[in-house]
Amino acid sequence: MGKLLISYTPFEIRVGLIEDQSLVEYYVERPSEKGLVGNIYKGKIVRVVPGINSAFVDLGLERTAFLFGDDLIPPEDIEWDREVTPISPQEILKEGKEILVQVIKEPLGHKGARISTNLTLPGHYLVYLPYFHHIGISRKIKEEVLRRNLREMVERLRPPHTGWIIRTAAVEADENSLKREIEFLLCLWEDIKERAMKVKAPALLYEELNIAFRSIRDLFTKEISTILVDDLEFYQKLRDFLERYFPDFLSRLELFEGNEDLFYTYGFQTDVKKLLARKVWLKSGGFIVIEPCEAFTAIDVNTGRFVGESELEETILKTNLEAAQEIASQLRLRNIGGLIVIDFIDMDNPDHQELVLETLKNALKKDKAKHSFLPISDFGLLQMTRERRRDSLYEVFYETCPLCAGEGRIKSRRTIYYDLLRRILKMGIHLKNKTLVIEVHPNLTEIIGEEIFHLEELEKRFNFKSIIKSNRDLWPWEYKFNIQGS
Repeated sequence: MGKLLISYTPFEIRVGLIEDQSLVEYYVERPSEKGLVGNIYKGKIVRVVPGINSAFVDLGLERTAFLFGDDLIPPEDIEWDREVTPISPQEILKEGKEILVQVIKEPLGHKGARISTNLTLPGHYLVYLPYFHHIGISRKIKEEVLRRNLREMVERLRPPHTGWIIRTAAVEADENSLKREIEFLLCLWEDIKERAMKVKAPALLYEELNIAFRSIRDLFTKEISTILVDDLEFYQKLRDFLERYFPDFLSRLELFEGNEDLFYTYGFQTDVKKLLARKVWLKSGGFIVIEPCEAFTAIDVNTGRFVGESELEETILKTNLEAAQEIASQLRLRNIGGLIVIDFIDMDNPDHQELVLETLKNALKKDKAKHSFLPISDFGLLQMTRERRRDSLYEVFYETCPLCAGEGRIKSRRTIYYDLLRRILKMGIHLKNKTLVIEVHPNLTEIIGEEIFHLEELEKRFNFKSIIKSNRDLWPWEYKFNIQGS
């Protein structure tokens, strides 16, 4: 059975999904960097690009959001119970018009967020589509009898002229659970509409749940036996959330009361350097190298120390098969999205190429992100895409190095600051009535100043004083503690 580990601090929430004693998904969310995906806004169209049926929309954010013509039609991975008529771009795209939109992709670099007019309100079992009147069902539900039964159940429960997508998790639901979720999502939509009537564009109408609540909603299945939370106050919030929306899950929520790091206690390494290591060794002695680039992620497969006991062709196949399994795990764990180019060791046998591709596809079946693949080329290159909705762990934890003019990447200042805060949390009561002198590189002082309230909160909680000292002799990622007082 699996576990969902949730480690909470006021400055960072970490969530880990455990399957077969392995950490398979790991998410980090910081209130200061909370994503926009899922948020619903009342926006104003400021510019139309008629040639591609697209528009730029003011949401009140730093950059205007981009509405593409393709985002005016239903998603492809849903099978509808009848044909759905696409929305005509000409009906919507008019400068100055106020529209309700939802963020479907985070801003990236100089690009604004990507948005859609196809609003969706996800629950655990169902997704409500306010602008559709049909029932769709996830293609991941394969059994025809089950598909028919679920459709009939939702048809009985839904109000007339409302649109729903039946999620994969619905296979575990009874009629009461589905009814309760339908009622909740309909009430949520009424609240959003009411707010939209009262405010002028641009305005935020609905903010997506934080990563902990979202993980329970989107990741929880009957295969997960326990939700472990390491903070009492946040545990109570999750308990209230489950009592209201998912009472069937309440018995699986537990409070972790240990003093050590939750992930460390359960044997999972979340140290950034090891978690995002460039080189990942395979059990056979081969290895893969994962290299994030500007436009794509490159992954290289090498035999390394593995020489095999049979012919070279078999050694290459075995290494590539093992690499395919590990690559699938790393894509999911690191949340790597966008274009991915994998350089497998050259295989002359087409059957071997097909076997490696099928192994990769099968290994990704548990991954909720969407994928697409091209065949392996004669040069051993495989091009694939993985749905990118939120930042990868690499983007969360790293930033451009200030010492080498952007040639390298180091831990981001916020990551370093939160490491520092987490160390203070571990010291806890040992700091009572003492002064903690913290030496940091000048590069770090700005972020500490911006988010000094986190440090001040810890000072009140553990009754100590802190002094920040700037030290140019330290590396940008380095800091030192000196405890003063009896």
